[in-house]
Amino acid sequence: MKKVVLSLALLALTFQSFSQEKEKLNVILIHVDDLGATDLAVFGSDFYQTPHLDQLAAEGMRFTQSYAAAHICSPSRAALMTGKYPARIGITDWIRAKFQGVTTSGLPGEYEEFADKPLKTPKIQGFLPLEEQTIPERLKPLGYSTLHVGKWHLGEEGMHPEDQGFDVNIGGNDLGQPPSYFDPYLPATPREFYQIKNLPPRKTGEFLTDRESDEVIGFLEVNKSLPFFVHWAPYAVHTPIMGPADLVEKYKQKKPGQQRNPVYAALIENLDANVGKLLAYLDQSGLRENTLVIFTSDNGGLIGNKANPVTWNIDLREYKGYPYEGGIRVPTIVSLPGRVPTGVASEVPTITMDWVSTILEVAGENPDQHGLEGESLWPVLTGTRQTLERDLFWHFPHYREPNVVPHSVVRSGDYKLIYYFDGTEAELFDLGNDPLEETNLVKQLPLVAMELKTKLEDFWEETGARLPAEK
Repeated sequence: MKKVVLSLALLALTFQSFSQEKEKLNVILIHVDDLGATDLAVFGSDFYQTPHLDQLAAEGMRFTQSYAAAHICSPSRAALMTGKYPARIGITDWIRAKFQGVTTSGLPGEYEEFADKPLKTPKIQGFLPLEEQTIPERLKPLGYSTLHVGKWHLGEEGMHPEDQGFDVNIGGNDLGQPPSYFDPYLPATPREFYQIKNLPPRKTGEFLTDRESDEVIGFLEVNKSLPFFVHWAPYAVHTPIMGPADLVEKYKQKKPGQQRNPVYAALIENLDANVGKLLAYLDQSGLRENTLVIFTSDNGGLIGNKANPVTWNIDLREYKGYPYEGGIRVPTIVSLPGRVPTGVASEVPTITMDWVSTILEVAGENPDQHGLEGESLWPVLTGTRQTLERDLFWHFPHYREPNVVPHSVVRSGDYKLIYYFDGTEAELFDLGNDPLEETNLVKQLPLVAMELKTKLEDFWEETGARLPAEK
């Protein structure tokens, strides 16, 4: 009798393990380049048309206070892969590509100096170290197949996606932008090292984002029997601003709003159409019900030339490269039919590192055991938690033209402090009552400012942040 009971118990454990394996969710993480917080219609665009992403938001949850880990690309991308603050990794500025022939990379304690600047600034870690554990490296032991498509921008040869845990890498190398959006994806003037990796010409004139979505779907066709993790990092909507001719013409005929660039509008609508193509494939193949789809951006929208701006961050201050909300706020949508409620707009502040923890929990892991600095949003997504009590930090110890000086930022509750290392007066905003960051409260609320400055100091020490120094 004992043998029978033991056999039944073993059978039950085997069945339970099999059920858990069958229930393991797929993950598609779409990480767009430079998409501003109001660049989708569902997030308030007054010019761009994004019907498929609007529908994705209707079928899932959108986050109205979602933040990138930095106001520029490489730090956010490092944070996304590792679940760690950029300050801890040492990647606090964008990494220069090999074709540019310049470098700011250096070891801790090494600085850049500028004749016209009062501070010397720390050189950055110029690649994502191989010893850092990435999302795919955490998922592969759990049986996941892994794909990277699009922008990487985290180091040169030997530091590419296939070196960081991805089974397949299509398009990812040290480039921060595409040479061109049109096949064969080469610059107008040939330049050494300025070529997208693993993306040979296929059809002259084919648009890059169209090709990327085809590559994602092709991978899924082969690997859909296994749990999969796809990191689709479209080169869109980064410069060079290009768009399909028919869409450009469409927006030239459309009445503009505050946003009014027809080529950028075409670039966004093409991105939207390709997300729609991928979602349609998931529906048709029966994968949608078991696939968590995360859509987000690496930093705020780019202004470019203010006389003819690339985009306009409606009702937010400033743009990519600035510590204000327009530089760090991004549009984020999450969908999983039957498990994530539909049509919900969450005000819970989120940040890039949260996605690693969230994905690990979805994969059946306990993210608290992995030493990550984000928090799993799964309880928020499933409605079991309505708030997350924590502070958020940003660190940019560099100069950036035309008027950005080295700074760090903390958001605690609705208060946000921007601390400037060069002695410029700090800025304190109450985002709950002043979302446009128009009123500096640092003199009216000195105790709040002091408390937040202390939190920044603790953050610098805890993360080993590289700080500017006097010459």
